[in-house]
Amino acid sequence: MSEYASASGAPTTAQDAAAALARAQELRSTVKDSAKWYVRYQVIYGCASAVLVLAIGLLGRPYGVALGIGFWCTVLAGLSAYAARQRVARLGFGRWHSGLIIAWALLYGAVLAPGMIWFQDAAAWWVAGALAVALPGLIGGYLEARR
Repeated sequence: MSEYASASGAPTTAQDAAAALARAQELRSTVKDSAKWYVRYQVIYGCASAVLVLAIGLLGRPYGVALGIGFWCTVLAGLSAYAARQRVARLGFGRWHSGLIIAWALLYGAVLAPGMIWFQDAAAWWVAGALAVALPGLIGGYLEARR
């Protein structure tokens, strides 16, 4: 027999069940495709943070700090507006995003503090530091793309 009882007790057919399953799969695919925005967000975040560190470390003071922070604030404002316009975030987004920000902040502090104290004119420090600070965004984008 092709009839099943629904949760409300009303009979449903196998066709209704198949249609509901197809709709659920369609929604899952839509959500998965719509959540890809966060890959771009993380890669831009990582690259912009590298530019920030390079500007602070390699350009003369106070211009490097001013240009770097101005650029960083502009990028963050753009990324925030971009994120606010997205209609889907995957399950666990808040925890994942918090992890990105915490990892970035720890690396940023670990590069910036010694760089400003001991390595002010060491280009190698600032280039390596920029790569390190970009890693949370770049690795996060890669991992998010694989999901």
